[in-house]
Amino acid sequence: MPLLHARFKQVPEDFIVDEVLGFDCSGEGEHLWLQIRKTGLSTSDVAGRLARATGLRAADISWSGLKDKQGVCTQWFSLHSPGKDVSGLAGLSSDTLCIVQQLRNHKKLRRGSHQSNRFCIRLRDVEPVAGVAAAAAWQDLDGRLQAIMQSGVPNYFGEQRFGHANLSHAEAWFTGNSKPRGRLERGMWLSAARSALFNALLARRVAAGNWNQYLTGDVMNLDGSGSVFVSSTADTSLPRRLAEMDIHPTGPLWGQGELASTAETAALEQAVAEEWAVFSTALPRFGLRQERRSLRLPVKALDYRRPDTGTLEIEFTLPTGTYATAVLHELITSTAGTSG
Repeated sequence: MPLLHARFKQVPEDFIVDEVLGFDCSGEGEHLWLQIRKTGLSTSDVAGRLARATGLRAADISWSGLKDKQGVCTQWFSLHSPGKDVSGLAGLSSDTLCIVQQLRNHKKLRRGSHQSNRFCIRLRDVEPVAGVAAAAAWQDLDGRLQAIMQSGVPNYFGEQRFGHANLSHAEAWFTGNSKPRGRLERGMWLSAARSALFNALLARRVAAGNWNQYLTGDVMNLDGSGSVFVSSTADTSLPRRLAEMDIHPTGPLWGQGELASTAETAALEQAVAEEWAVFSTALPRFGLRQERRSLRLPVKALDYRRPDTGTLEIEFTLPTGTYATAVLHELITSTAGTSG
């Protein structure tokens, strides 16, 4: 358990995140790509403003990732606007929204297509938990930061994934006591259920101390890609590749089909699924297929500083689809702000 407590997201500037595309736009085409910096707005808030300013349909506006409302976030949107007047964009600039740049591209921006997110997080009122000396608490933090740089963190889905009671709504739906209103709510409930199953499996492996170690029957993920392969006990390179962060164990994102894992890993994953039977039996009925997600989250370009005794600033880069809270969970116990 971390030995420091801190306050998180007291003001929007305490949580800054920038999307990194990882590729260049062509410079021409019928899709207008906008890099937008937003403060105190959700991604859907911005999409709504773009639609009203241009007269475009919601279906014509795309983005890669959902960004937190409580923060200063720079992200990309694309507008399918062939031959359409988008001059209304000029009037969008405000204290909460700024168009940083506009580029043309032949293709729309697709979900999850950006490469990574760069975070700059300020933690306030940092102090040792009760009964712990300050020197010991800060020494513990230094050790945790070094361990994260070397070995990453457990790749939990963050609280944002579960929204406002999405998990309980999903359970009510699966047991015939509720029904989602539209595709958006349906998708959020399914995602919450799937994520809860994954987090439960990951928590089990964290407790056993093998979330970042080889377990017989593991399916491995090649770092920086979506490629996975079934490991073999005969492969003597596995321990070295795990230590070098070249590969990572994975867990299931539940759906139709057989588990890709075998042996000890499959038995554990099946046991967790049985504990969450309401979710694991329902998810395959909705067209979701079995997928895999890395149990380990590599943390790149980690840097930190203490501008004063009660403040800690942390910067790091994470792959698309992962959560900064997974990193903070390993460093501090926190109290989040209530703004936004």
